[in-house]
Amino acid sequence: MLFCPKCGAMMTPKLEKGKKVLACSCGYTNKKQDIAAVREVTKEKRVESTEFVTDNDHILPITDEVCPECNHEHAYWWTKQMRSSDEPETKFLKCVKCKHTWRDRS
Repeated sequence: MLFCPKCGAMMTPKLEKGKKVLACSCGYTNKKQDIAAVREVTKEKRVESTEFVTDNDHILPITDEVCPECNHEHAYWWTKQMRSSDEPETKFLKCVKCKHTWRDRS
């Protein structure tokens, strides 16, 4: 960012005789200095996905929860922060017997 030496305002790019120059609203033009190109680069927005544990079930804690699919009485459980930090974590459960996965809605 360059500022006008006459009035102190910010200078903006202007096209003058097919050449880009820096100009001020007061009329001052800086013809000596080249203008650097400004580019805006945006990155792809990261899509957050829910990851379910599949192979390492044996390391998860087990709780007494009834599976909605097979009515087995034990399930693995884990938590994950799904929203902003001021919201509570989401608890996930996975049946020990049939491997059905669901969220705890309580």
